[in-house]
Amino acid sequence: MAKKISAALLLFFAVMMTHGTVWAGEPVLTDTGTTSWMLTSTALVLLMVPGLAMFYGGLVRTKNVIGTMMHSFGAMVVIGVLWPLVGYSLSFGPGILGGLVGWNPKYFMLQGIDDTIMESHIPEYVFAMFQGKFAIITPALIAGAFAERVNFKGYLLFIALWCIFVYSPICHWVWAADGFLFNLGAMGAIDFAGGTVVHISSGVTGLVAALFLGSRRGYPRNVTSPNNLVMTLVGAGLLWVGWFGFNAGSAIASDLATARALTVTQIAAASGAFTWLIIELVHHNKATSLGLASGILAGLVAITPAAGVVPPSGAFALGAIAAFVCYLGLMLKGKLGYDDSLDAFGVHGVGGIVGALCLTFFIRPSWMAEAAVKAGGSWSVWQQLGVQATAVGITVAYAAAVSLVILFIVEKTIGLRATENDEMSGLDHSMHSEQGYGLINAN
Repeated sequence: MAKKISAALLLFFAVMMTHGTVWAGEPVLTDTGTTSWMLTSTALVLLMVPGLAMFYGGLVRTKNVIGTMMHSFGAMVVIGVLWPLVGYSLSFGPGILGGLVGWNPKYFMLQGIDDTIMESHIPEYVFAMFQGKFAIITPALIAGAFAERVNFKGYLLFIALWCIFVYSPICHWVWAADGFLFNLGAMGAIDFAGGTVVHISSGVTGLVAALFLGSRRGYPRNVTSPNNLVMTLVGAGLLWVGWFGFNAGSAIASDLATARALTVTQIAAASGAFTWLIIELVHHNKATSLGLASGILAGLVAITPAAGVVPPSGAFALGAIAAFVCYLGLMLKGKLGYDDSLDAFGVHGVGGIVGALCLTFFIRPSWMAEAAVKAGGSWSVWQQLGVQATAVGITVAYAAAVSLVILFIVEKTIGLRATENDEMSGLDHSMHSEQGYGLINAN
């Protein structure tokens, strides 16, 4: 009997050491499987940032490769510092100022979560770092709209202010438990992994910035072709891989919801790319690598808000619809003549809006049934569409208005638009005293 009791005690303490920590006699369990997946997802989302750097870097002129890639890496550094200081608290702290933003002094430098295990059974450190990667990549996406014509110092100040005054409030509204968009309607505005928080906010800001700063000098007459489509394709591939962490990781679990999100992410990316290739073959009688990459991103962006609520059939549809609408958007850009350098709005803004609105028509019945119960008996597609449209409209209006103010402040203080001489000589030389390829006469 003593041996059995000893064995049972040893087993108990082994389980506690593996799965959790004991405080005051009560176990706070850590699910090691979920924690492992969330650690992996965090790394995958961070991988997307150098992937984005490669994607954007291959699309610009040779003289601007380093300068363009530095926009992504600069976001890793600046937002990487701001997030643990104030970003996490502003985004996920209890609402203040009437719910405009969150704040919890215990989240400053993450000092209050050192021992915290969340209800999802992962350390809060992991959740904070996972969300921090979203905060990093979002302003990096904006840089595609004004590539080849901004002062690097001004850019760093811009993204720092933008993270505090645009990203964090929107994140709080949509993803914090007391956010007003999180609680709008029967079950809140649906944004599983960042349709509004990431893609619409960055895409709309990119459009505002492109219009505010004006076109590149010589655009469109003297703007040359991409310098390295091989690098762009590799970047698109890294983004596709990283997006599994982006979407499936947003389940904050390792279960059926995770599997669903991963599956629809794969399907939407392939559907978007396939649709874009078909459109190009019909329209131009040839398919391009840039079109393939654009279609991949259009599908991925559209499925981002929907990954937790639509079945595979919805993923097929959303990928195809987003590719078609984004293709039309890029054609419209050419007719309107504004210079969204790398189509940050054309793909992320438009694709995000398409995904956030159109997901309504493909929601799985079980989600709608649960929404009906919470609404008191009934909840229609059109009611949810109204919730989605409200979230999109608020995000568009807030991001555009506040971003315009930040752009004005930065431009009038340290400057954001590069000088004519700096722009003509190229950002690599003028901002960093380097050349991406060691070429003397870079285009």
